[in-house]
Amino acid sequence: MLYKVLSVTFCIIITFNVSGQSKKQVEPAFTNLFSEFQNVRDFSMNSDGTEVYFTAQSILEEISIIVQAIKTEDSWIKKQLITSSGKFKDLEPFLAPDGLKLYFASNRPTKDSSEVKKDFDIWYLERKNKNDNWSDPININTPINSEFNEFYPSVSENGNLYFTSDRPNSKGKDDIYLSEWNSGAYQTPVSLSDSINSDGYEFNAIISPKEDFLIFSGYNREDGVGSGDLYISNKLKNGDWERSRNLGASINSDKMDYCPFIDFETNTLYFTSKRSAIQPRDFNSLDEFKKALNNLENGQSKIYKTSFKPN
Repeated sequence: MLYKVLSVTFCIIITFNVSGQSKKQVEPAFTNLFSEFQNVRDFSMNSDGTEVYFTAQSILEEISIIVQAIKTEDSWIKKQLITSSGKFKDLEPFLAPDGLKLYFASNRPTKDSSEVKKDFDIWYLERKNKNDNWSDPININTPINSEFNEFYPSVSENGNLYFTSDRPNSKGKDDIYLSEWNSGAYQTPVSLSDSINSDGYEFNAIISPKEDFLIFSGYNREDGVGSGDLYISNKLKNGDWERSRNLGASINSDKMDYCPFIDFETNTLYFTSKRSAIQPRDFNSLDEFKKALNNLENGQSKIYKTSFKPN
């Protein structure tokens, strides 16, 4: 996830057809919803677009909480999802396909303690129905969590869990792992093949509900646009993953692009980026300077969108 290595905070919504590389229209999304927050990243939403979950952070990421927003007729009702959050870092929410579990990453302690954990684990909240309140945080425990970092959970319809980890048996720095859900329990996580993972950083993967494709970030790859880029890999009929492909400059920027989420109802891809449209130039007034700094693409976390339609 590169959380310890890179300062990454920004979410983007994008829609595209992965078979083409024509320029895609990327535009800000949910500007009213996110306008009061300095940094926004990690986006998840229910199937009808009435529930949104995202990470809100301070500029330097000292504070990181998860926010829940419920859509009413003409506005969003926002609240801090986990009331005992802020002392420890909660981030990267993912709503399960059935809407009854919300997974996230956190360095909160597993027991009552004032000590900050040295690593991040995967946690979840659960509810009996979509109108019920969320439970207190539950650590997903072994074999998924370890003494090393686990980040960015994503779950398919059959319960299989994909996540990022920097554990020693990885192929590189950070790898994307799969833990299969079998006989009511998670199995020992396995690093995905070298069609996806490399000796560098691969992180923050979103799995499609049917597990037929995966979108993730790779860092500073030879075919990259710059920094972290989004890649896609389709699952072949024999169960292997095809060689991952860069989504191209129509999606990726020369800054960090990561944390994808797909809304299949509207064919929209959400992802995180820290791109900036600010360029050095002469300013004729202080107001002109302040306006430039307040550009939506100013290097801080923002939300954008474009169309997405897989093959």
